[in-house]
Amino acid sequence: MAEVKHTIVCTFEQTSPRISAHEIHEWIHDQLQVTEHSVKMIQIDGTKREVYVKFMDDEYVQNILRTTKGHTDYRHVTGEISQVRIDFAGMGSRRVRIANLPQKYQKEPSVQP
Repeated sequence: MAEVKHTIVCTFEQTSPRISAHEIHEWIHDQLQVTEHSVKMIQIDGTKREVYVKFMDDEYVQNILRTTKGHTDYRHVTGEISQVRIDFAGMGSRRVRIANLPQKYQKEPSVQP
């Protein structure tokens, strides 16, 4: 499993209007004050309204989180303002159910005294 390093996730309100990739790139540059050479990759997840920004090193991540305090606004071309939450990107923990797992791979229940 790949480790997520030097990456922030910007989560837009679910009710906000759709934003084009060009508008997102402009917002990252103008609002977050990110320079082109500091970014390794930008990934947009339109259905979740999330934008992942991977930086060259952690200094940029820390600076953005410090200056924005974890949230900022996005002003749409219509003038509407949407809240954007900014946080470290990470996998977090997940619960996974596996059907038909052979008995030899199943964890034995712990016995409590």
